[in-house]
Amino acid sequence: MRALVRMAGQRAVPLVVPAGALAQAWRDGRRQARLAALVGAADTRIDVLDEAGAKAAGVLCGRSRTSDVIDSSVVVAAHLHHAPVVTTDAADLRRIDPALEIQAL
Repeated sequence: MRALVRMAGQRAVPLVVPAGALAQAWRDGRRQARLAALVGAADTRIDVLDEAGAKAAGVLCGRSRTSDVIDSSVVVAAHLHHAPVVTTDAADLRRIDPALEIQAL
């Protein structure tokens, strides 16, 4: 994660973290130094799930016959920002969008 943040900073590429994905991963900031560093990096943006994004995520859940709104919101954010997804959950995301650009950890 540190290398990803460093590389993004060197290339002046913003990192986008969907708010729902952050909520799903965040438990105790005192023990999550890497995640806190990612969220606190100057080039990191937290993508808020607004009404349009929530509806788009719901439609994706319906189309892919999945129930994970957070995974669907990650796919929506990736398309909105024309960005690849860095994840350890590639299989679930590919079920929602087989063409999604994914960088597996």
